[in-house]
Amino acid sequence: MGPAHVRSRRPWRTVFGAIFAMSWCGNQFSPLLLMYKQHDHYSTLLVNLLLGVYVGGLAPALLLSGALSDRHGRRPVMTAGMLTALAAGAVLALGPLGPVPLFAGRLLSGVTVGIAMAVGNSWLKELSQPPHDTDADTGAGARRASTAFTLGSGLGALAAGTLAQWGPRPEVLPFLLQMAVAVPFLWLVRRVPETSPGGLGGPLRRQLRVPAAGHRRFVRVVAIAAPWLFASAALAYGYLPVLLSDATGRWGLAYATALTGLTLGVAALVQPWAKRIDTPSSARGLVVFLFLAAAGILVMTGAQHWQSPALGVAAALVLGCAIGTGLVSGLLEVQRIAGPRDLAGLTGVFYTLAYAGFLTPMVLAAVTPLFATTVLLLTLVVLALLCGTSVLLAYRRHLPLRETTTVVSRSAKARRADARVE
Repeated sequence: MGPAHVRSRRPWRTVFGAIFAMSWCGNQFSPLLLMYKQHDHYSTLLVNLLLGVYVGGLAPALLLSGALSDRHGRRPVMTAGMLTALAAGAVLALGPLGPVPLFAGRLLSGVTVGIAMAVGNSWLKELSQPPHDTDADTGAGARRASTAFTLGSGLGALAAGTLAQWGPRPEVLPFLLQMAVAVPFLWLVRRVPETSPGGLGGPLRRQLRVPAAGHRRFVRVVAIAAPWLFASAALAYGYLPVLLSDATGRWGLAYATALTGLTLGVAALVQPWAKRIDTPSSARGLVVFLFLAAAGILVMTGAQHWQSPALGVAAALVLGCAIGTGLVSGLLEVQRIAGPRDLAGLTGVFYTLAYAGFLTPMVLAAVTPLFATTVLLLTLVVLALLCGTSVLLAYRRHLPLRETTTVVSRSAKARRADARVE
């Protein structure tokens, strides 16, 4: 089969769809938190624990699945991810039986998203370059991966919240729809070309090491910014609707759904702009992201203080801009830092740090009896500004391209010196 056939198939689209379906599985739960609080009378702490517990499934999946895909290939690990997506939907549909299935389903959702982020993103990046896609630019892989994630997360939450507000069986039907979306990809991903032949030997423990995670650019820039990525998301559409539940009344679930769709919709729309502000010569994209996150949390503080749904919408808009900017800029930084063998592993480390931010609402709910919510949110604003300042101070330091250029330059000088000696 010639290159024209490969180009016409564009196999990256199938992986894009698989990441979309797996992200749907991970985020459909967010707008339903208010339903469990109001209808099932779960406490604020419990519903935020349900939001954050899936990090317990996500973190090990992020760290393990990349190494497993190096051993066995991208395709079988992504197939396993589609199976966990179906299992998560089936278990979450048992939610009327109590919180235990919800905890189990959220853990499985975390495993699903972890595989999508570590393996799916790497596979999509590898399929977004020759010989699989000769028309893609260098940033296409990161851009497509972040778009698939934001669209899947946004539409999943929008569909689940809409069905829960106006459809029958609100604790069951959203998850059945999610399973229906995922089923076709269980077959389709098996037709995608394998980009990692697998067969990597040696102890798995050695494969879990990610040398690029110790790169000074990653430690001093990317790792500082990463947790704010999903802290912004969790605050915008997980925590804020709960804070404004008295103001939104019986429309609270619809409002939570709208905030989720708005936040992630804006995050998807700003990504082409975010790609343009990113540059290999500085941390400009991540600096913009952190200061946008601080601004969004500040607007959210006002929404909570004055119990203003309108300000809540404004906060979602600003935080959506932050998420879209941070996701694209963070992935591009990771792809510039990682070597060929480190890409899946470093992507997993990046998302592990990023998803740690999903625990923010749970921490805030736990300490709210000791501190006023307004004070806690203002503290987050200050912390985001401090992180933004720290990244700004490392703006042009430890650039991987600069280090490569320096090495090449030194090698060229050495060769010229050797030639003169001869």
